Amino acid sequence: MDKNNTEVSPQARILIVDDDVSNLAALGRLLRPHYDVFAAPNGERALQIATGTPQPDLILLDVMMPGMDGYEVLNCLRDTPVTCDIPVIFVSGLDTAEDEEKGFEVGAVDYIAKPYRPAIILARVRTQLELKRARDGLANQNTYLESEIVRRIQEIQLVQMELLQSEKLAAIGQLTAGIVHEINTPVAYVSFNLGSLEASLRDIFELLDAYEHLEGVSAPNGAELEKIRKLKQLKEIDFLRDDIGELLTQSRQGLARVAKIVSDLKSFSRTGGSDWLWTNLHNELDSTLNIVGNEIKYHCTVHKDYGEIPEVYCIPSQINQVLLNLLVNAAQAIPEKGDISIHTGQVEEEVFLAISDTGTGIPTDTLPRLFEPFFTTKPVGKGTGLGLSISYGIVQKHGGRIEVESALGKGTTFTVWLPIKPPGKTGENKLQTE
Repeated sequence: MDKNNTEVSPQARILIVDDDVSNLAALGRLLRPHYDVFAAPNGERALQIATGTPQPDLILLDVMMPGMDGYEVLNCLRDTPVTCDIPVIFVSGLDTAEDEEKGFEVGAVDYIAKPYRPAIILARVRTQLELKRARDGLANQNTYLESEIVRRIQEIQLVQMELLQSEKLAAIGQLTAGIVHEINTPVAYVSFNLGSLEASLRDIFELLDAYEHLEGVSAPNGAELEKIRKLKQLKEIDFLRDDIGELLTQSRQGLARVAKIVSDLKSFSRTGGSDWLWTNLHNELDSTLNIVGNEIKYHCTVHKDYGEIPEVYCIPSQINQVLLNLLVNAAQAIPEKGDISIHTGQVEEEVFLAISDTGTGIPTDTLPRLFEPFFTTKPVGKGTGLGLSISYGIVQKHGGRIEVESALGKGTTFTVWLPIKPPGKTGENKLQTE
């Protein structure tokens, strides 16, 4: 018989198990020209070889053996993780249909009755080795594909994070002028107040110098005292006493305003903000309104109708991104003067945040495309076309949804629905523990 027609792999290893030495010798002579052959005279030795290194690719197993018979050996092989996938062919003198059926029931891949014919043995062995090679190749391919899927998912997640951060920075870039104005205004009057405070302190120190001079006079006369009184009137000391307190109060308020804007910007634009936290959405709304304040306040009146809602388990920085996108869109939809209304509430295990504007509205044929990446109805330079797409993805990630209602000439309402705790998240439910 042609060797090339029978050999599947030069490394194919076959274990022969039989208590009859003559059967071991006959099968060995038949198979050794084509494969690496191991022999075991009983079931215990067969299990030792099968679990060792190198492992056999195929086992030819006698059924009737003293001690541990072939059925017991096969059961042990199938119950052991390292041997459970090794194909086993029963080679037995039991040749009834019931014997063959039982062999297949316990997990054999084939059944050859003695006395066997060499051509049948070689053909069956070759077939099972080819099948094993195909199964192993498929398993390796599945392992590779699984690792590739994991790698691709990680790449996609990285791209999504970079895209999200890019959109955050783009949004801040569009709001830069307004944010700078919001910071410069309090900084300017703090600077002015410091100038006024400096002048007031000069007047106070001048008066103190006059008092120190008076203390050096052994017996102050009326003229000296009158000079002090006139200086107090000239410097308006009573006014300064009240004015300095007011200057300090205004300055503290201005610096607090700057600190709040910087804190909100830091929270909004941070790259590492990926932790799931129990979050007060009203605080996040107010923080985001603080960032977009200059974009809104000169042509929009904001109406807040906050309902009773619990804290929500979410990623705060990402929800802030959604809120900022919706608030900026609402402001930009109003060409001159108008209103933005924010309404929140709870329905069963969900909370909602509805942001409405009295702007131009969205055409009906455009609504289905609103959340497509890079789709925008804004003029060039006004938007990237990613804001709503990213917002949609964020809300979906949180197990929620975004609904849109719009009428031309009347305005638009975006409603964000979020579960209080998304399915599968392990955050402790504060509503149950408090």
